[in-house]
Amino acid sequence: MCRNITALRGLDPPATDREIEDAARQFVRKVTGLRSTTQMGRDDVRHAIDLIARATQELLSDLPAPRRAPAGPPGR
Repeated sequence: MCRNITALRGLDPPATDREIEDAARQFVRKVTGLRSTTQMGRDDVRHAIDLIARATQELLSDLPAPRRAPAGPPGR
């Protein structure tokens, strides 16, 4: 479903807060079907993006480094 979300684990330098938030926003957009800036700016949607970004940050910091670092996100 979220084919455009790039692997953030093991990047060198590590994924930035912005990259993590962008991935969370893409995930929420895909699972909800919301597209407009107005819809994505709702308080409940913004809260979901923040929760997912925090959970992603925690997960990335808890996982061991991968054996082989992934290619960086496009345009990184």
